[in-house]
Amino acid sequence: MARYIFVTGGVVSSLGKGLSSASLAYLLQSRGYKVRIRKLDPYLNVDPGTMSPFQHGEVFVTDDGAETDLDLGHYERFSGISAKKSDNITTGKIYSDVIKRERQGKYLGKTVQVIPHITNRIKEFIKHDVAKEDFVICEIGGTVGDIESLPFLEAIRQFSNETGRKNTLFIHLTLVPYMKASDEIKTKPTQHSVKELRSIGIQPDIIICRSERSIPLDQRKKISLFCNVSIEDVIETVDVKTIYEAPISFNKEKLDERVLKFFKIKTRKKVNLNPWKKITNLVLNNKNKVNIAVIGKYVELKDAYKSLDEALTHGGIANNLKVNLVRIESDYLNPKDIKNKLIGVSGILIPGGFGKRGTEGKIAAITYARNHNVPFLGICFGMQMAVIEFARNRLNIKKATSSEFGPSKASVVGLMSEWIKDGKKFKGTDKDLGGTMRLGSYEAKLKKGSLISKIYNSIKINERHRHRYEVNINFKDKFEKKGMIFSGLSPDLKLPEIIELQNHPWFIGVQFHPEFKSRPLAPHPLFSAFIKAAKTKSKKNAKS
Repeated sequence: MARYIFVTGGVVSSLGKGLSSASLAYLLQSRGYKVRIRKLDPYLNVDPGTMSPFQHGEVFVTDDGAETDLDLGHYERFSGISAKKSDNITTGKIYSDVIKRERQGKYLGKTVQVIPHITNRIKEFIKHDVAKEDFVICEIGGTVGDIESLPFLEAIRQFSNETGRKNTLFIHLTLVPYMKASDEIKTKPTQHSVKELRSIGIQPDIIICRSERSIPLDQRKKISLFCNVSIEDVIETVDVKTIYEAPISFNKEKLDERVLKFFKIKTRKKVNLNPWKKITNLVLNNKNKVNIAVIGKYVELKDAYKSLDEALTHGGIANNLKVNLVRIESDYLNPKDIKNKLIGVSGILIPGGFGKRGTEGKIAAITYARNHNVPFLGICFGMQMAVIEFARNRLNIKKATSSEFGPSKASVVGLMSEWIKDGKKFKGTDKDLGGTMRLGSYEAKLKKGSLISKIYNSIKINERHRHRYEVNINFKDKFEKKGMIFSGLSPDLKLPEIIELQNHPWFIGVQFHPEFKSRPLAPHPLFSAFIKAAKTKSKKNAKS
């Protein structure tokens, strides 16, 4: 029988519940147990697919096509477990399901209420699709005290009673602030947060205290006393210099030991932290550096490209160097200033995105990369911009554009009409925006002898997609005559998946999102190759 661990947050948001859950998952896995991690989000959107990155950060995509919270990216990167649709749910999805059932008459005339109908649906989600897992870690989004989180907290309280208290563990993550003016660590916010949690019937078993400074023993005893937990279960987590230190830090504080002791389980094997120690040392102390320009619309918000930033770091790990990200806002990128903006840059990356805003700056950067032999990687929208740039400047289609930006007779990128997945035919649309894109893992066939086939060391790959526009396959011959090769296509040869330039050191565009499958312990080959090319460019620049 699976044991359930519920992770809640208090005082403020963005404390690192996702990272804490992911680290705990790794530690329990390393001890020989099978783990599953889930996220319950309290917002009313059915999923984050239609939310602005400024509101929510990146949208993470699973193999089976779910648009999910970015924390599922943390889960995958730390645990190596591929997430599923059944690992993320929102209030919007819960209410949508309940209302659908009500319309179908499945409640037999009863008055539909938050309790028991909404809470029952949440409990169904928690238990669904659990097979042979030893532990299921469920992170509850939001902050204790928020009105939208109440149904989830009530649901896990009920779940604990029904499943048995010995089979459920509550972890509460709070902020313990340091007051510079008085030179004191303050425990009162944590006390109030736990009091709020206890008022709805949940007694935390472990309290993780996030702080910028080490918490003195007296303060930890105070938290233990007022929050009704043993001193050993007050876990300190001081701000780390890199997220890869997190598993090391939690193991040092014996979080995994306390979890096993609660459930009265003996460890199966010793935790192996050597990979994380090696990565941490490389990231923090490596003097070899390479500068990579990330040019997009959301660079001001780091969470907007979370998986991408991590994948680039992984590429650096694979090449034994540190990747320094130069974030450039595409809206304000003037073609005349390109050269000055990219001084010292050894690689250019254009990430995914939507809409016309900032496209001319991206296209200007691509022109620079193509003309100056700078390694270039275009992802999803970035690949489409590379195709438009090439059409304008090499095929002489001066008004080349995407139909995403409006009607045009020169759309080298257009709305997908249809595609096939698992034998089923799907049709594209730009009317309903939620969940209507080409989502999830799809196969691509690579051209033999191409750069991309050498990078993957294969002619068949599977990668995760998130797009509704595609490069027009009818232009393929014209592009290839001028040196832009369509080196990856869908199995039916209708959808361009990868482009690369001949007579260029390293210039690749991919329609999929390779960053979603990169791991610190297993860097994605595309990012490893990109950083390797940038490293070579950096050495050439140093000699010239």
